[in-house]
Amino acid sequence: MAKTNRAKQARPERYDGARRRAEGEEVPLDHPRAWVEFPDPDDPEQVFRCDLTWLTSRWHCVFGRGCQGIAAGRASDGCCTLGAHFSDEEDEARVASHAARLTPQTWQYHAEGTSPRGWTELDEDGERRTRRVDGACVFLNRPGFPGGEGCALHTLALAEGREPLETKPDVCWQLPIRRTFEWIEQPDGEQLLYISIGEYDRRGWGPGGHDLHWWCTGSPSAHGAAEPLYVTYRPELTELMGKAAYDVLAGLCEQRLAHSLPLLAPHPADPADPADPAGA
Repeated sequence: MAKTNRAKQARPERYDGARRRAEGEEVPLDHPRAWVEFPDPDDPEQVFRCDLTWLTSRWHCVFGRGCQGIAAGRASDGCCTLGAHFSDEEDEARVASHAARLTPQTWQYHAEGTSPRGWTELDEDGERRTRRVDGACVFLNRPGFPGGEGCALHTLALAEGREPLETKPDVCWQLPIRRTFEWIEQPDGEQLLYISIGEYDRRGWGPGGHDLHWWCTGSPSAHGAAEPLYVTYRPELTELMGKAAYDVLAGLCEQRLAHSLPLLAPHPADPADPADPAGA
């Protein structure tokens, strides 16, 4: 499972989550949600619990197209300001194998990343993460770089016809999906593993998440995709759940959206008419 990037508790910034919600720039963290549970087709000891409100929402990444960034004054960083923690040694080793194929033409900080200091560091808690250079992740190509703006590992994947989930740290490609695990004892004493698939809202970042300059999942400005999230994030959800479970989820999402009655518990950040993402 991926380790969550943790934003440290800080004094509230001018535009923290509470203020943005008060000004109508983000929707409430708690609102009605429609959840569905179904057994994992591949494992009888597992049950998936999925947030249909989130997975059928019209969220999409707006990096470079209106993203305000998680740190004030650093909109072009997107959510890369803090660097990325690794879920385990395998995650770090996989990223290392792809980082080794980056070049000075595709990676702005190639010299720094291949220097004796490398591209990893320890945070204040002694946990490993990608190194921060000039205030953000070492793999983030800044605006104006000839090789293209954005994550060098993401760009590498697209150039090679891969899914970015193959090259990026787990926590990076999983955003904005949050997967959690909980063993629950049944009335007959049996233990089942409940795997929840839902929205990675501000609370997913830890206590400091409330003080992020901006966060996209609750912002109407990031909800305007032509297709629902379960469609646009099919590769990521398939990786997180397995193909058989994703197919069940997709069918349930389709049933939800095909219903002729008003949608039960729609995401409040979505446009009023999902058929008109632009809100025209």
